[in-house]
Amino acid sequence: MRDAAEALGTIGVDVFTASLDSVQELAQFAEKQTLPFALLSDPDGSAATKYGVLDPGGQYAQRVTFVIDDQGILRKVLDQVNVKTHGEDLAVLVEDLRK
Repeated sequence: MRDAAEALGTIGVDVFTASLDSVQELAQFAEKQTLPFALLSDPDGSAATKYGVLDPGGQYAQRVTFVIDDQGILRKVLDQVNVKTHGEDLAVLVEDLRK
């Protein structure tokens, strides 16, 4: 996703990721990985719970992508994510949704 974020930006896509990690942990991770997108901290899992992606034990959030348009409408939920091709797959999906 890191490598595809710039390309997604050129087609008007803002990328945000969320994690149960603390703000400090995410800041360190983002710096180490030189991530060009925002990492949102959800340490109590409240957002993950609302989106239905918190595992039953509350230890982690599932890797799910929510495609939300500029009007705030949920257009697609991707719960099968290939981490190697996800950025490119997302760019194709966004272009298809715009047709």
